[in-house]
Amino acid sequence: MAAPYSQDLRDKVLAACDRGMATKQVAEAFGVCRAWVRRVKQRRREHGQTAPRKQGTPGVRKIDRDRLAMLVAERPDATGPELREMLGVECSDSAIYAALKALELTYKKRRSTPRSGTAPTSPSDGPSGRVSSPSSTPGG
Repeated sequence: MAAPYSQDLRDKVLAACDRGMATKQVAEAFGVCRAWVRRVKQRRREHGQTAPRKQGTPGVRKIDRDRLAMLVAERPDATGPELREMLGVECSDSAIYAALKALELTYKKRRSTPRSGTAPTSPSDGPSGRVSSPSSTPGG
C-alpha cells in the first residue's frame, strides 16, 4: 500500500484552496488528483483534521478466540454462522473464518452435504475404455 501524502503537501494544498484557487488548478499545480484535494478539504471541514488517517486494521477483536476454540472442540461439525451464534457476537461470517484460520482450526463449510469420494468408478480388473457391441464388429 502506498504511503499517504506528507503533511507539508497537505498544508500547501489547503493554503492554495484557502487563497481561492479552484480544486482543478490546485490538483494540477501539486500533481495530485482532484478527488484527493476534495477529500482533504472535506476532512478539514467536517472533522477539523488535516493529518492522514491511520492505515490498516483497527486491531479490535470482537471474537474471543479461546472461546471459539472451545466451541469448535465441543462441536466440530458446526458451521461458521452457527459458531457466530454460539459466540453471541455481531460480526461477519468471514470474521469467524479468519479467526478459525488464525487458530489453525477447520470448520464444516455446509450444513449437510455428502462426503466427497475419491474411490474408483470402474473395477480395476475390467477392461478400460469403450467396449464395442457384437453388432458393431466387422463381419458381424
